[in-house]
Amino acid sequence: MTDAHLDPLIALRPWQAPEVTSWGRLPMSAVDRRSGAVPLDGDWRFQLLPAPDAQPGEVWSSSYVPGVWTLQGTDDLPQYLNVRMPFAEFPPHVPAANPTGVYEREVDVPAEWAGRRIVLQVGAAESVLLVHVDGRPVGISKDSHLAAEFDLTPVVRPGDRATVRLTVVKWSDASHIEDQDQWWHGGITRSVLLYATDPLHLADVTVRARRGGDLLVECRVRDAGGALPEGWYVSGELDGQLLTQDAEFDRANAEDERVSGFLGEARLRAAVPGVRTWNAETPELYGLTVRLHRADGTVADTSRHRVGFRDVEIVGRDLLVNGERVFIRGVNRHDFHPLTGRTVSYDDMRADLVLLKRFGFNAIRTAHYPNDPALYDLADELGFYVVDEADIESHDHAHEIADDPRYLGAFVDRVARMVLRDKNHPSVVIWSLGNESDYGANHDAAAGWGRRHDPTRPVQYEGAAKRGWADPDLASDIACPMYAPLEECLAHALSGTQTKPLIQCEYSHAMGNSNGTLADHWAAIEATPGLQGGFIWEFWDHGILQRVNDGRPAGRGGAGLYDNGVAAPGHRWAYGGDFGETDHDGAFIADGVVFPDRTPKPVMFEHREIAAPVRIACFRHEGVVLANHQHFRGLDWLSGEWELSLADGTTRTAPAELPGLRPGETAAVPLPFELPAEGGEAWLTLRVTTAGDEPWAPRGTVVCLPQVRLRAALPSAHTRVPDGVVEVDEEGLLVHPLLTAAPVLSLWRAPTDNDELGGMAARWRDWGLEAPARKVVSVRRDPGRVAVVSEYVCAGGTVRHEQALTAMDGGLIVDESAELPEALHDVARVGTVFETVPGLNLLEWFGQGPWESYPDRAAGAPVGHHCLPVDELFTPYLRPQESGGRHGVRRFTLSAPDATGLAVRLDRPRQVSVTRHRAAGLAAVAHHDELVPRAGCVVHIDAAHRGLGTASCGPDTFASYLVAAGVHRWSWSLRVL
Repeated sequence: MTDAHLDPLIALRPWQAPEVTSWGRLPMSAVDRRSGAVPLDGDWRFQLLPAPDAQPGEVWSSSYVPGVWTLQGTDDLPQYLNVRMPFAEFPPHVPAANPTGVYEREVDVPAEWAGRRIVLQVGAAESVLLVHVDGRPVGISKDSHLAAEFDLTPVVRPGDRATVRLTVVKWSDASHIEDQDQWWHGGITRSVLLYATDPLHLADVTVRARRGGDLLVECRVRDAGGALPEGWYVSGELDGQLLTQDAEFDRANAEDERVSGFLGEARLRAAVPGVRTWNAETPELYGLTVRLHRADGTVADTSRHRVGFRDVEIVGRDLLVNGERVFIRGVNRHDFHPLTGRTVSYDDMRADLVLLKRFGFNAIRTAHYPNDPALYDLADELGFYVVDEADIESHDHAHEIADDPRYLGAFVDRVARMVLRDKNHPSVVIWSLGNESDYGANHDAAAGWGRRHDPTRPVQYEGAAKRGWADPDLASDIACPMYAPLEECLAHALSGTQTKPLIQCEYSHAMGNSNGTLADHWAAIEATPGLQGGFIWEFWDHGILQRVNDGRPAGRGGAGLYDNGVAAPGHRWAYGGDFGETDHDGAFIADGVVFPDRTPKPVMFEHREIAAPVRIACFRHEGVVLANHQHFRGLDWLSGEWELSLADGTTRTAPAELPGLRPGETAAVPLPFELPAEGGEAWLTLRVTTAGDEPWAPRGTVVCLPQVRLRAALPSAHTRVPDGVVEVDEEGLLVHPLLTAAPVLSLWRAPTDNDELGGMAARWRDWGLEAPARKVVSVRRDPGRVAVVSEYVCAGGTVRHEQALTAMDGGLIVDESAELPEALHDVARVGTVFETVPGLNLLEWFGQGPWESYPDRAAGAPVGHHCLPVDELFTPYLRPQESGGRHGVRRFTLSAPDATGLAVRLDRPRQVSVTRHRAAGLAAVAHHDELVPRAGCVVHIDAAHRGLGTASCGPDTFASYLVAAGVHRWSWSLRVL
């Protein structure tokens, strides 16, 4: 390679020139060239330099492409920041210390490519790519999440070996507009390949397929030699149906003198009778082949596409797909893998989308950049509505950059290249101009380009909302706020001033134990015209697998070192600050609905039920009413089974024949069981599964579990007639052979991420709720009964607690009350905590489950009889916190393998948790590898438990889910099995 000071690519210093978006890079197109290409993935020679103008040395290591050097053993490790840039320089400047990776390898150019156009494609590189071949400069590219292609025909010879050098500069002016809430990495993150075409080639193909069956294919043709040869033409076929030439277009071009010797244009048309339309429920695809012919009829180039016939339009305040107002049940998704960072395989992406499909999601926002191209193929095939987002986020310097003309070209370039690449995907229904970049003239310019090139889709941009959700501003056809309180959304929809669909681009922040009130939001969305859904933030917990002994990323060799959301011994999920960086945003990177290994969090079951295609709408004496809540599909693809759960512990099942309901229809169905005359509470569940194999689920996969209560619980009251002895110590605390810590008042939970970032945990600590001092006021001992009055003294006031222990029926009845002063107006919980002896390892309960649930996140946990080992009850959120709760528990048993143990019955459905961890122990550590499980069980029975909300980013829980001051009463019984 030439000296750095003589190299024109280095001399240009493109890493500090926002006006330079590329040099020598070919235009983006929708023509896929992966077929027949020579893959260049694998080990490349590698050096990590301290700056882009440093000279490579003689010693090379190796780096795997695609991948990021930050996870491949270098000293430049990942860093996580949300808003702030990782350096102090203002745009467009960057630090002088600027890690620069130099990748090099030899490439054998096939001899049979003689006379052909030879192109290098680099799938993605962060953040500036410089390309040299045999020491000769070839080109420059920016935009870390879209491919760059370079014509190597002038610099390589077929049959020879060439040395390709890819230099990747980590920090650049482009970094200031790639300031996403994500790990900072450096490297080549998507595949590299070499392909060849005929000099006469398809430069671009645009496919527009309408729901009525009309197909329009626009082709752009170029010749590497410059002038197009005479007589070329294009042909096409759609699943065997020949397309026709658009003679009117050809005539108009000729009359307007638009035809030149440089760029050829042609149009093909077809009308497809009885067309099968594409939507997220029935993603019907057709195979399209477009051929470019020379004058003699031989084929010079071929392009293949999968076509979905569908319309997307906005009518009034509704987003319509094929004329139907659809609910957007979306999630934000990054390209992510815990071992390889932003490099994701096809199988991984398919697994992502299959999982989302199984849990009721129908939409993806590609936060905050165009995702890997294969994702869109999969979204077309499996059925997702995609908001395709440009690689623009200038969060730290948003206001300055939005109107900075130096960045105008970058904004337009990134939106244009995204549109050019992805425009033929039926799954893409909305273009997004980026994220959290304020709002300025650069956005308007980018929106204008997108609308001119593709008038078939709406454009959205959250930042435009600062001018008001109803403002007919240029940059957003959709009101797409983030984390807007539900009451504000409802007020807007009911105001009479709404002019656009309201679809939140981000809502329900999934950080830690979160997503409270999700069901409440969807109840309002489904009941309110003008509200159409939104995108949960987000899909992944972005924990990187880290070795504990040396603090290094596990890298590609870490496969198999995690399971069910938990890292193997000696490893942990790393988040901000775990790689030695002092400037970071901690666990805010762990805010997904799945763990880093794609294990679903409990909120996934909540969402599955909220999105259920089949609902039990109401209960009548003679039966239930079923409803089809899909937009396009009947119920013939589903099977059902009835399950009746009775309070006496019995469960009955029967086959269910689902009625033939069209979308939106309902039907009355007779009860499958005759209820026993006695037996108390009774619940009917419809287990809905796939009737056959779906592309995203084998036959028998659970789709939803709608449930209705057939009979309420009978009032129960214990006759408090003592018939035994209650043993207490001198403090009035229960002495019991199976308890190692007596039942005492609990007002504290290990703070969730929402509690910490929402400020509640700090207030609870200020109040002294972690460990209030217990002062015994009185202990009254009567035959078979002990009544204890205590005061729990903390900085926020004194809580009076009364506990009456009554021996009866071979066990104990515990009656409790706690009076919270007005100063303690919002606490985490009010209830009882005790600890058991070791060996009680199995929990069986009647209540909601089997998944973790809380007062404001319980819609996805049906009432029934459930059984799990104690060690499986705890949810391993990346930062240890309150977890493992079960809502609406009526009774439970804790037993040993020999069936001995404890049985607890509650006065009414309560929040219960059984884990191996005290709240103080959970709150004291930052990672799960630091936790030491207790041999016995820590049991919480709550009279009241605070909702979870999403206050780490977004609204807190609703007032109805808060734990108020005043008197709380609860009762429970304890019996030895």
